[in-house]
Amino acid sequence: MEKFCTEKSKALHEETKKYLVDGVGSFFHITSYGEYPIAITHAKGSRLYDVDGNEYIDYVLGFGPMLCGHCNPTVDAAVKAQIDKGTHFSAPTEDLLKLSKKLTEIIPSAESVTFQNSGTEVVMTAMRLARAYTGRYKIIKFEGQYHGWSDEEKISIDAKSIEEMGDREHPNKIIHTKGQRLTSADDLIVLPWNDLDILERYLQEQSDEIAAVLMEPVMFDSGPILPKPGYLAGVRELTEKYNVLLIFDEVITGFRLGLGGAQGYYGVTPDISTFAKAVSNGYPFGVVAGKYEIMNCGIHSSGTFNGNPVGTAAALAVIEELSKPGTYERMEHLGQMLEDGFRELGKKFGIKIYARHMASIFILFFGFEEDTDDFRDWLGKADIPFYREFSKRMEQYGVRLTDRRGREYLSVQHTEEDIRRTLEVAEVVLSELVS
Repeated sequence: MEKFCTEKSKALHEETKKYLVDGVGSFFHITSYGEYPIAITHAKGSRLYDVDGNEYIDYVLGFGPMLCGHCNPTVDAAVKAQIDKGTHFSAPTEDLLKLSKKLTEIIPSAESVTFQNSGTEVVMTAMRLARAYTGRYKIIKFEGQYHGWSDEEKISIDAKSIEEMGDREHPNKIIHTKGQRLTSADDLIVLPWNDLDILERYLQEQSDEIAAVLMEPVMFDSGPILPKPGYLAGVRELTEKYNVLLIFDEVITGFRLGLGGAQGYYGVTPDISTFAKAVSNGYPFGVVAGKYEIMNCGIHSSGTFNGNPVGTAAALAVIEELSKPGTYERMEHLGQMLEDGFRELGKKFGIKIYARHMASIFILFFGFEEDTDDFRDWLGKADIPFYREFSKRMEQYGVRLTDRRGREYLSVQHTEEDIRRTLEVAEVVLSELVS
């Protein structure tokens, strides 16, 4: 098995840096393990192809959006048909009605919807809705959970160490970037996740000031960390008890755990939920869904491209594709293959591998085997350097994984052959790392 040569990607990056900040469209495109990102020429199905002519099995999938795979014929045909009719009207269309109605049918929390164009924007909209509806301004969010990159959203999304996070009962509010206002976190309460006792204590003491509890229903951006049995239902009960809204950020879980998202998967319905990424398979589109009286409390979504015809066409086609019988069962099967395969590799090489899957998301990390409780627990157990080196070497042999996070995405176009090849490459890489 030969390692890929990527010298053309390196040269392209050096040239691009002269004109484009960081040499990439988003800083997320730079990995923690590489001095330059792989430059892609095209993609098809579950595969990517770079400027050096290398072919990769892709588990990054655009950081999640490509649930239907690259160049999905159903989605692309719908988009091409819309392009022929026009790409932007600044006016409603029949398809916009069709999509809005469909979303209220498949998302449990959706009595009414509104549109934006990214995950960052839909969460900003949800927070504003919660504050407008309740007349309160504080919002509880959780350590290690990412909700976008605006000033207020990018608080305590990561940490260099447990010590940096401060006391568990009263966590520090971590600011992450230059230029971020020091007052960004003034209206946020940051708590450890998966702990109903701490959450209730804060709700009991400050419910008259708290508009909402905001959370990823499954902590996929860092970790990943699963909710403890009964935790989501417990949060729902507490927010109702103290008259505080519950917001599920389903930008990652939306459509990936099922058409109803994590709220459908777990049977827990929030007051407001946000969707983006996989909703439109690579075309910019975002959804805020919620109870009718909250969604129509007087906050009017603005944005030149909101509900644009191309994104609308893509979203309708994604729903059509995902509604085909057996779609989620097939991705579950592939995820189980990966889970079983990596657990066997852990036994073979005598190392601790954490392997789980949920519908179209596969979870992989090193340093522990059982579920972790929260971000602090994960940070204390996770072997981040090992995962970083593992991901680097997997890419060198043609398998592209997400950097650092351990969250790997499947699509409807991945195959059993992709899984077998991935496990073959993983065996080679692990033999190199533990020898």
